[in-house]
Parts: sequence; C-alpha cells; structure tokens
Amino acid sequence: MGADEEPMDDKAKRMRDLLSSFYSPEASISNAPPKHASLDDINSTSFDPDQYMNILAHKSNLEGLLQRHVEMAAEIKNLDTDLQMLVYENYNKFISATDTIKRMKSNISGMEANMEHLLQKIISVQSRSDNVNTSLFDKREHIEKLHRTCNLLRKVQFIYDLPDRLGKCIKSEAYADAVRFYTGAMPIFKAYGDSSFRDCKQASEEAIAIIVKNLQGKLFSDSESIQVRADAAVLLKQLDFPVNNLKVKLFEKLEQSVTDIQLNPEEINNASGDHAAHEAAIHEFVEAVRAFRVIFPDSEEQLVKLAEDLVTKNFVIAEEYVKIRICPEDLHGVLRVIWNDMLLMDEVLQEAALSNHSLEAAKVVVTSYIRSAFSHLLQDISDSLLQILKKDGTEQCSLDVVLDASTKAVLQGGMNVLLDFRKMLDDDSGILVRLRELIIDWVQEGLQDFFRQLEDQFLLFSGRNNSSIQVHGLAEGAQGDKAFAGLVLVLAQLSAFIEQTVIPKVTEEIAASFSGGSVRGYESGPAFVPGEICRKFRSAGEKFLHMYINMRNQRVSLLLKKRFTTPNWVKHKEPREVHMFVDLFLQELEVIVNEVKRILPQGRRKHQRTDSNGSSVSSRSNPLREEKLGRSNTQRARSQLLETHLAKLFKQKIEIFTKVEYTQESVVTTIVKLCLKSLQEFVRLQTFNRSGFQQIQLDIQFLRIPLRELVEDEAAIDFLLDEVIVATAERCLDPIPLEPPILDKLIRAKLAKTEEQNTISS
Repeated sequence: MGADEEPMDDKAKRMRDLLSSFYSPEASISNAPPKHASLDDINSTSFDPDQYMNILAHKSNLEGLLQRHVEMAAEIKNLDTDLQMLVYENYNKFISATDTIKRMKSNISGMEANMEHLLQKIISVQSRSDNVNTSLFDKREHIEKLHRTCNLLRKVQFIYDLPDRLGKCIKSEAYADAVRFYTGAMPIFKAYGDSSFRDCKQASEEAIAIIVKNLQGKLFSDSESIQVRADAAVLLKQLDFPVNNLKVKLFEKLEQSVTDIQLNPEEINNASGDHAAHEAAIHEFVEAVRAFRVIFPDSEEQLVKLAEDLVTKNFVIAEEYVKIRICPEDLHGVLRVIWNDMLLMDEVLQEAALSNHSLEAAKVVVTSYIRSAFSHLLQDISDSLLQILKKDGTEQCSLDVVLDASTKAVLQGGMNVLLDFRKMLDDDSGILVRLRELIIDWVQEGLQDFFRQLEDQFLLFSGRNNSSIQVHGLAEGAQGDKAFAGLVLVLAQLSAFIEQTVIPKVTEEIAASFSGGSVRGYESGPAFVPGEICRKFRSAGEKFLHMYINMRNQRVSLLLKKRFTTPNWVKHKEPREVHMFVDLFLQELEVIVNEVKRILPQGRRKHQRTDSNGSSVSSRSNPLREEKLGRSNTQRARSQLLETHLAKLFKQKIEIFTKVEYTQESVVTTIVKLCLKSLQEFVRLQTFNRSGFQQIQLDIQFLRIPLRELVEDEAAIDFLLDEVIVATAERCLDPIPLEPPILDKLIRAKLAKTEEQNTISS
C-alpha cells in the first residue's frame, strides 16, 4: 500500500484488485504495486509463495499456522462467493441492456416515415393559413378603421355628454368623479375647444366653476371633517386652482383640529373601554396630514412641529392624570393609546422621529407616576399617624391601633407600591419596554428619597416645628400634650420597625425584581442604599424614644415643681397623711405605663431586688432614726448626716442611668429615675423644718412599694429615694425623722383609704 493511501484491511484490498483485474487488466497492471514491494505481500503481483511460507513458518507456531490456514480458507470461500455474485449481477445487466437496444431498434424503424408525413401536414396548414390571411386582409383593415372611428365617436359623445355628467355630479356631490371627467376631457378641449366643441367647453367650464366654488366652501367649512377638507383641497389642486394661496388658512384649520383632539384618560380606562372618538379623531388628523403633504410638499417642518405638539399635549395630560391615585393598569392604558397615536402619525411623518420625542415625554410621565405613588404612600402613613387625635381634638384613638395601622401602611403599602412598579416592568407595550432599565433606576432612587422624606416627616411630627403640630390638628392643652407624647412614642417604635423589618423586605424585593438598571454610573454608586436608611431610622428611633422620655419627665417635673414651690416648708405643719401629690405622681406614672404597654414589647427584668443590692434605707434611715431619737439637738443630727455622707463613699457603686431599650420596663424605669432626680433637685432648692422633713419622709416611704412594682431596677430606685431623703435632711433645720410606728401607721391608713376608693370606683 502506498504512503498517501488510506489504510484498508486485506479483504478490501483483494476485492479492489480483483474487480480491477476483471474490468481492466491493463489498468491493473499499470496500478500494480512498485517493484520494491515486499515479496511476502499476498496482494502484490510479485508475491512469492515459498518465501511467504518460510516467513510464516518461521514467525508462527503450529497453532498459529492452523489458525492462519482456517482464516485463508474462509477468505478464499468468501472471495469466490463475491466473485460469483458479481458475475451474476453484471450478466443480468448485460441481458437487460441487450433487450433495451432491441426494443429501441424496432421502434425507430418506422419513425422516419412518420416524420416525413408530419412535415407534409405542416406545410399544408401553413399554405392554407396564408391563403386565409390574404383573403381577409382588406376586411381586417376595414374593421380596424371602423373600430377607431367608433372609439372616436365615443369620445365625441363623451364630450357632448360632459356638461350633463358634470351637472349630475354636482347634484350628487360626486366632485371626485366630476374632476376626473373634466381632466380627462381637457386634452380635447385644448385641441378643439375653440372650434368644434366650443359650446361643450363653455358649459363644462361653467359647471366646473360651480364645483370649484362648492369645494372652496367645503374647504373652509368648520362643520366638515379634516378628511373632507383635505379631499377638497386635492381636487382643487387637480383643477389647477391656486391652492398655495390657501396654505395659511388650511394650516390654521389643521392647528384647530389638533386643539380639538383631547385625550381623556378616564374615558380610556372606564369599564367599557370605549375611546373610539379619540381614535377616529387621530385617524382623521393623520389622513389630513397625508393630504396636506400631497398638496403642500414644502410643509414638512410645520407638520412635524404640529405632530410633536400633539404628542406633547397628550403627555402633559397624562402627567397630570398620574398625579392622582391610579393603578398601574390605568397608566398602561393611557401610555398605550398615546404610543399607538404616535405610531399612526409616524407612518406619514417618518422623518419626524416621533418615537424619540415620545420617549423623552414618557420619561417625565413615568417619573411623575413613581413620585406620585411614593407621595401617596407617604400621605397614607401620615394619615394613619395623625389618627392619634381627630381633627376636632376631642376623641383620642388607641395608640396600639395607630401603631398597627402605621406599620401596615409602611410595610404592606410599600410592598403594594413595588408590586405596581413591577407590573410596569412586565407590561409588553412598546414605550414601557424601552424604558425598562430606566424604570428600575427610577424606582430605586424614588425608594431612597421616600425613606428620606419619611424620616423628615417623622421629625416634623415629633415637634421640631411647633407650627406643624397645629397644622396637622394636634390640639393644645393637656389632651393635646398627651396625644403628642403618644405620637412620639409611636414614631419611635415605628422607626425601629422600619429598620428591622421593612428595609430587609424591601431590599429583598429590590434584588428580586428591580436589579439591572443602567442610568447611574458605577461612580455614582447604587440608587438604593439600605444601610444608610437603616442608620437614619435607628438614629431617629433613639431620638424619638429619648424625646418621649423627656416629655413625660417634664410633665411630671411640673407637678413636682408645683408641689415644692407652693407651700412654706419652714412653717409646715406636722404630717398627718401622705400628701395628695403622691397620688397625682402615681397617676401620671400609670398613664405612662399604659402608653408604653400599648406600643413597646415587654422585656425581662434585669435587676431584681436581692439582699446584696437592696435599698440603702436600712443603712441610712435606720441608723439615722436610732441615733437621732437619742439626741436632743440639731447639731448632733447634722453630725449624723455627715457620717451618712462618709458611709456613701464606701457603699457599692450603683449605675443609675443605663442605655434605654425598646422595652416597657426600660422606658418606664428611665422615666421614674429622671423624675426622682428632678424631685431631688427640687428638694435641694427648699429649706424645711422638722415637719416638712417628716412629710417628705412619709411621702417617699409610701412611694417605695408602688415604684418597685413598676421598674426593673429596684436597687437604683431605692438609691434615688434615699437620696431624696438625704437631700431633704441636708436642707432641714431640725432633721428628726418620724418614729417607725408612726410612719407605718400613716402608710397603712393611706393604703386602706386607697383600697376603699378603688372599691367604690369599681
């Protein structure tokens, strides 16, 4: 086998050589392998059987020789069978070819005679056809002459009938047919109008004058449609009437038609969806523009400006429409109608590029819709918050109801708005598909601005601007102050809810449905930054929580200030019962507790009272009472106060004020601590006699039990109460406390009286 041939097995090579030798012995010889082929190659012409057997016997054992013998016997048998089949097939083909040749020879034998007979027939037919043409030549010429005469007579008859035809067209107002008839007769009138057809020409011109007058009337008639007036102008131009002089008036009519086309979004989005009048007006305008371009080819710039004004006007109407609260389907319907109108006008004004103009105007409409949706959401949240006090200022809504409505307005309202925006992305109308990536960026930017505005609105409601409170209906006085404090507490909890719940859900929705925008470059950063919003509302919530605490503390401080500035403590009488300010103080705390329970979640108590951090009363008041009872002068009492201050330096330090958390216990405890600190400061501004000191001692001792039930840090409260007693003793001229039996008796009497009042009221 040659080096440039593809490898093949021995059987295939032998079959090829066999066929080659069978059909072309010379070719087989010429294609024989080269002389340098191996002598043991069984397929070569230089094959040497003896050498092949010697090599085979040398290389193979007995079993290999037997196997090779079996293979060669099978190959010889297969070759004999293949050669026999090949011979049979070729023999059948030769027999079939022989039969075919015999049939062709028998069929061709009579064909020459038939061809000669056919040629004679053709010559005979041609001869007879020439005879017929020769005999009918004169008659044919006469018929053609008569036919031409008939056509001429028809034309002459048409000219004579033209005035009557024009009159009928005038009666039926078929001015298009009249113009077609007259323009068809114009060549004859130009050739023979001054001689043979003078009367017909004159009558036709009179009829045409009437037609021109009627067409002019239609052209300037306000009651006629744009299409009718455009057709009239076209007919006048066909009659060579100088319509260019009418261009200004016609364009004014066209401008007036644009003014009359009014887009009605409510009609488009009503239940029946019937806006056929608008479609008819647009189609009429488009046809008028098409006719106008035919009449005035140089009016392209004016028509483009007119079409742009119409598109702009429709988008301005749509922009005003989206400022009200509408669903996304309404917006889609309006934009779809405007886009279809643009496509119709674009067919006759392709050079106007109205699609680009429409896209720019649509951007304004869509951004306005997005801003409007966020504005309405902001208004819903504001309305839900301002339900704390109704407009008449007489009925207060429950704080938990307001908080629930506000959280729903923020979370559910925000998700509904994003769902509406997602419907805009799913819409397949042409204009929204082109704005898809822009809409994604606008939604993210609008969401970022919405949360910033919401924070500003919260700060506005929190009282940074006092005039805003009155504007929004929060009444002045006690009722208004109470409602305002509740509003601040609701704002605190709502800010925490936005940070912890709303922002994560909104972020998930943005990642799922509003990713892939392209307006903002990478250098500008993402349009929506949830981390920034979370920080803002975390800070705002802490501000509102501290503001609520300060407001409630200020209200209680006014009560305490009135209590300590009204009486003359130097001339105070001996205490006989717990002062009524204690009841007022506890009532204020009860109001605070009720407000906090409605808004804030309950936390676990962190600082339970134990023996190790118990009240300092035992370490201060009991030694003070024991030693002062045995002393008879004020100087020794003052010495005892000095010892008490020295003892404070060695007591375990108690952390009074800790970080305020969003729990009921933390807020109430902080308010109570601030109130007691205020009480301590008011005490330090007064001077007490013995009875005044004892009155303060009685009131403070009575407050211990109810205050312990309200707060989570009992040790700090006991410490502050002791501080009030110590401060009172410091400002007392004769600081001798009540004896324990008398103190307990007065407290039990107050408790019994309070229980009796509660029973009667219930």
